[in-house]
Amino acid sequence: MFIIVSRYLIPKGYQGITFFPFIIVADHYWKQNLVMVNHEKIHIRQQLEMLILPFFIWYGMEFLIRWIIYQDKNIAYQNISFEREAYANEKDLNYLKQRSFWKFLDYLFLK
Repeated sequence: MFIIVSRYLIPKGYQGITFFPFIIVADHYWKQNLVMVNHEKIHIRQQLEMLILPFFIWYGMEFLIRWIIYQDKNIAYQNISFEREAYANEKDLNYLKQRSFWKFLDYLFLK
């Protein structure tokens, strides 16, 4: 895993993005933010267990489906199963040590 600082590679409105094996953050503050880095590490694990390319296909399809359902891009993004898992566990810095395989599936359907 490599952390790159570049505000030009981050979509507007976001502080970080992950493309295995890179975590790209908007500035040095986010590189030092343990919660942010943990959130992105959760995405690294998700990408690895889905063999990278299928992760991005699933992510894109789920986003489109949720965008149709919610009619709002931000709500759609927040409800992607990968994001729900990452946000729910980003503050637990030990989460990845005990996380089970394909745990994001627990977040696929809203409860």
